[in-house]
Amino acid sequence: MSTTTIKVPFGQKVAFGVGMLANQMFPAILGIFMVVLVQSFGFNGWLWSLVYFFPRVFDAITDPIMGFISDNTKSKWGRRKQYVLIGAILMGVAFTIMWQLYTHNSLQYNFWYFFLWSIVFYLGLTFFSVPYVAMGYEMSDDFHERTNIMAVAQWIGQWAWVIAPWFWVIMDDPEWFPSQDVAVRELAVWVAVPCAIAAMVPALFIKSKSTLEENYEPLNFANIGGSLKKIVESFKDAFKIEEFRKICGATFLIFNAFNTVAALTYFVIVYRLFNGDAAATGIWVALFGCIGALGTTFIVIPVVTWMSKMMGKKKAFMWAQAISIVGYIMMYFLFVPGKPWLYIIALPFFSFGIGSLFTIMMSMTADVIDIDELKSGKRREGIFGAIYWWMVKVGFAIAGALSGVIIGIVGFNPDLATTEQLGAVDGLHAFFCFFPMVGTIVAMLIMRNYNVTEERANEIRAELDKRKSKTTPQLSTYYKKGKLLTLVGIDSGYRSNTDLDFTSKSEREIKKLFSATLNKGVHGFCFSPYMEGQNIGDQLSEDQIQRRMDVIAPYTKWVRSFSCTDGNEFIPKVAHKKGLKTMVGAWIGNDKTKNDEEIETLIDLGQNGYVDMAVIGNEVLMRNELTELEILSYIDKVKSALPNIKIGYVDAYYQFLDRPALIDACDVILINCYPFWEGYNFDRSTLYLKQMYSVVKNVSKGKPVIISETGWPNQGEKINKALPSSLNTMKYFISANNWAKSNDVELFYFSSFDESWKVHHEGDVGSRWGIWDKNEKIKFGN
Repeated sequence: MSTTTIKVPFGQKVAFGVGMLANQMFPAILGIFMVVLVQSFGFNGWLWSLVYFFPRVFDAITDPIMGFISDNTKSKWGRRKQYVLIGAILMGVAFTIMWQLYTHNSLQYNFWYFFLWSIVFYLGLTFFSVPYVAMGYEMSDDFHERTNIMAVAQWIGQWAWVIAPWFWVIMDDPEWFPSQDVAVRELAVWVAVPCAIAAMVPALFIKSKSTLEENYEPLNFANIGGSLKKIVESFKDAFKIEEFRKICGATFLIFNAFNTVAALTYFVIVYRLFNGDAAATGIWVALFGCIGALGTTFIVIPVVTWMSKMMGKKKAFMWAQAISIVGYIMMYFLFVPGKPWLYIIALPFFSFGIGSLFTIMMSMTADVIDIDELKSGKRREGIFGAIYWWMVKVGFAIAGALSGVIIGIVGFNPDLATTEQLGAVDGLHAFFCFFPMVGTIVAMLIMRNYNVTEERANEIRAELDKRKSKTTPQLSTYYKKGKLLTLVGIDSGYRSNTDLDFTSKSEREIKKLFSATLNKGVHGFCFSPYMEGQNIGDQLSEDQIQRRMDVIAPYTKWVRSFSCTDGNEFIPKVAHKKGLKTMVGAWIGNDKTKNDEEIETLIDLGQNGYVDMAVIGNEVLMRNELTELEILSYIDKVKSALPNIKIGYVDAYYQFLDRPALIDACDVILINCYPFWEGYNFDRSTLYLKQMYSVVKNVSKGKPVIISETGWPNQGEKINKALPSSLNTMKYFISANNWAKSNDVELFYFSSFDESWKVHHEGDVGSRWGIWDKNEKIKFGN
């Protein structure tokens, strides 16, 4: 199976890749400059750990917040570009300033100066990197094109690691600078300016579309502050995807282990191979990083990209990491004092580990984002990118701290020669070779069962394309938008004395009104039984029905169910035990065998005293699954079997207007009334609800009319002028129930709990109708 995909122009790939050069150059140079803190400014291993660890933890904490902001930004430039530009400027300025350190200042002053400006630098990095990475995920939906994009970016980005090692040579050369502290002060400017310009390139040249008309979360201080809870939920959602957990875990181990010892490279080469004589080291420190990066650029990335296409991403990853283990072992035996050239033999093998990591893993992450969209109905590149890079940055922070700890554990002192601390130098060398090897082996064990193949990725992509090919969610396609106004004409804006005016009320006051309305109780709730990960047809347990019934029981008198099979038959039984009345539905459609099973179970439940009102079918006519005559025959069958129970059929209110036979057959007229699905502006939604009720009441022949469903979603795609939002949900809940109680109208509110399975039928908006979320937590109010 394949999907039609537009290839990304090479120029766009290059523009993205130039940003990767900045994204890798800053940390590459930073790692080199950090050595100066120990050698020239007197930072011990513990101070090194602090300045390495805490700014990066701050960076990791701010990343998810930036991901939320980026994912929900409305602008004519799109969601990402403006933040990339701001971050590029802030990084350049902060990097320059934070290295203006002087040896005549006290150790305490230099520590706090560097620490605080590091925080500013990493804030700029967050502004840049989170939306920048998300831009890459958005560029293509093709399995292999994603790898190509990341390969180009990593190829360009790797030049940072080719260039950066030469700064070691420049800093220690007296013909360039009199001392290392002078070197970092001046070189910081020469690094910051071109890197900041490179970081601006994606913002200036990558194409993006306006998001002004998108239905995103509002970005105000209250909502961004409240987004922390949503971010936590997003983290939980992301880590429920097993494939993403594997990617993050493997990346964390490989990157963390590698960077823990990468910071020790200078010390291992100078003290292991040259007896602590930095001047004698010459270019060998620079060559280690330079040749390794060149190997990654010209060997690893092209080979891994080819391997990925030939054997799949997982196998390419496993082979690349296995090769790197060989390189780590060789590195242990080829670090021979006085023979530095020997380590060059190991570098091509050594480079396969970290060199292949992001090419494959970032491409895999894009595949996982598709899985998330299939499950949640949302595109969350920013959040997933933030979470993935959160793992990377936390790993980097821990690595920096661990490298300082290792220096302290082995007792290494840069002021002593190798002969005076042979054990410490040998310890550094052992850690340097075997620590990353252990991390790599554990990462390979984690990834051994990773199962997103090209075939599976294409199946997911095809399903998403199929869903997106529908211009509106499935239910809104069935529902006739604007139908009411064709029946009653343009409304006059009439407002009754039961209407509430929210214009003068604050959000806090509305929340209190919502809580008060809920605590007073509603007539009925439509019961949502399906837990996260479940779908229609899955077997429901009595325990989950009991748990959810315990949540809603204090707030309602009636419970409506929609099916009598697959565990739904527990709903009326549990409800009756709680003292609630039940409107029990048999789900019928074009599967006659399933219909018979539903009807027989409904009859059985009724005969055993669990049904207070029986419902045959829900919106069957609207979906064109059965004829009116077929529905009438099912109604007759149930009426004959349950003569003492009121019988009804549920459908959109307008389906009853020209069906007198259906009205005659029903004891009660059960209507679904959704101003939202008809696309009406919220401001007059309660008026439209009344009118929907009224037009059916006029043709009901005196029979009771019950609103079997009505509600308003708090998130998702808008339908014409109908906008989902938490405030609109709370206001609709208050107004609808206030009107119903004031006019003795029986109303069942839809719905009790969010259910994620609905995204497959109605898009993201389908899973956002609950008063409680999918974890049975109240979503609104105080």
